[in-house]
Amino acid sequence: MKPTVGSLFAGIGGFDLGFEREGYEIRWQVEIDKYCNKVLAKHWPEVPRYDDVRDCGLHNLEPVDVITGGFPCQDLSLAGKQKGLDGERSALWWDYHRIIGELRPRFAVVENVPNLLNRGIDRVCGSLAEIGYDAEWHIVSAADVGAPHLRKRVWLVADADGAGFGERRRSQPMEAQQLSAQRRSASSRWQDRYNENWTTEPSICRVLDGIPHRVDRLRGLGNAIVPQIAQHIARTLKPQLELVYA
Repeated sequence: MKPTVGSLFAGIGGFDLGFEREGYEIRWQVEIDKYCNKVLAKHWPEVPRYDDVRDCGLHNLEPVDVITGGFPCQDLSLAGKQKGLDGERSALWWDYHRIIGELRPRFAVVENVPNLLNRGIDRVCGSLAEIGYDAEWHIVSAADVGAPHLRKRVWLVADADGAGFGERRRSQPMEAQQLSAQRRSASSRWQDRYNENWTTEPSICRVLDGIPHRVDRLRGLGNAIVPQIAQHIARTLKPQLELVYA
């Protein structure tokens, strides 16, 4: 049997693609944006989809091995008012947290902007600890997997068994110097695994094709996660999940 994944705040399916590449089975997706839902329907036509995370839970979502999602960052971003997890959009973390508590996956994988470390990582990890999950996080950029841009993000893995990646645990935010050093060491290691050719500019066809949906496409891409990073996390977690199906 394949390990199973449920995708919250699915967007255009970056998490889903990364985990699927490592042999996971996507069981459900939750995404409120209409255009993103069309993209998901095209690539995962058989997967059940739901619109609003606030209406989802154990009553309509199948329990899975892993729940993934990058909850809204508008209230965490340096470009916003930085209301943190009390802001209207980023407060949807609490629905993510509620669903983790109801479905009890082995792992939950969370993505957000680096300013989460200043605007709520303590509350995220504290709330996970309250429902029995240990959390570990790193700042990883798109450049760490070979992309021609930085796009730094916080990637957090919550583990119901507290095993994490088999390394030291994270119970408090790490110092900036430690995070920077870890990112540099991860960069060369991950680029060896995902040595892909990234184009620095889109082709003319990509720019011109589908002009009526250009804004939707750009917004979908702008909010998307880098699948190669999700794939690395999926690969790291897979041996622990395979023990369940052995």
